Amino acid sequence: MAFDPQQLGHFTGTEQYYRISRQHVLTDGTKYLAESAGAYWLMDAIASHLAEIGTEDWFVVVRMQVTDSAALMIYEDGNGFEHARQAIPYTDFPMDEITIYCCWDGLHWVLMLPSEY
Repeated sequence: MAFDPQQLGHFTGTEQYYRISRQHVLTDGTKYLAESAGAYWLMDAIASHLAEIGTEDWFVVVRMQVTDSAALMIYEDGNGFEHARQAIPYTDFPMDEITIYCCWDGLHWVLMLPSEY
């Protein structure tokens, strides 16, 4: 499946959840991103930081910016409070930036595209 960034905006809601760990699931949109852009590493990085952040703040925004094949991931609460940041020294991620919303549903962190929120 070839990655088409234009397809990301077409995902609204989800029909199914896809487990990537005991406490982390993907939506249809984040699964498409992970599979077609070769970005399961991104979902794993997000899941590992969410485990460290905990569930007291049930909503986390992850913004990743790619510059010259390196990336910076910033984890925040959506109101400007930064939980964590991670530098990725090399990536072939096909976009200059991506935002992933993460919501705690009481049992799982749900990783979703903003259009699926």
